Amino acid sequence: MSHCHDEHDHHDHSEGAAHDHTDDLTPALQNHIYEQVDFSAINTLNESSPRSGSKIVQKTWTDRLNPEPELKSDADEQLLMHIPFTAQIRLHSILIRTSNTDSAPLTLKVHVNRDNLDFSTAADLAPTQKLELSQSNDVQEIPVKRALFNTVRSLDLFFEDNWGRGEEDETRISYLGFKGEWMKLSREPVNFLYEAAANPQDHKLASGVGQGVGSSIGGAGGRDGM
Repeated sequence: MSHCHDEHDHHDHSEGAAHDHTDDLTPALQNHIYEQVDFSAINTLNESSPRSGSKIVQKTWTDRLNPEPELKSDADEQLLMHIPFTAQIRLHSILIRTSNTDSAPLTLKVHVNRDNLDFSTAADLAPTQKLELSQSNDVQEIPVKRALFNTVRSLDLFFEDNWGRGEEDETRISYLGFKGEWMKLSREPVNFLYEAAANPQDHKLASGVGQGVGSSIGGAGGRDGM
């Protein structure tokens, strides 16, 4: 995922210390989904340390190679992460850093806009897309079928197994991120429709004074008709 050649073409490296790839932020972060993640609402099942799933998503791109914090599975090799967004996402790819060990996840099943998934449901339900991950210390960028991820409000990531293939009970992930486009979720049309809709209960409460209210709303025409 090196973009050094692009950066040297467009940027002056005279400032700062040695070239350590931190100047690759512009191309690497293009279409990066970060501020649109609802970090406080991320829920990870079978994590060995509370909130570690949320912490690896909260890592900035600059911190992507830091080994800590790290998400580790607890009872077995499976992990299930629910990641909601504060905007509507058109997902392009998933960014992940694991390792070259048997604790690296192998099969990732991605579900879109699902609530309250558990391990049993995630295993039985057909995923939006099934991905296979590599054993690598590098950040992998895994593209998704964009047509299936046009209106994403939440993602459920089911890491079903790891490279130990049944011999390794601990799955480890040190960085997780997303690339795509986003559109702000506006609730104004919903509120407008709700307020404009007639509420039968309002009509009941207005009985007895309804005629007067109706005449006032009707204006001059209403009074002339009485």
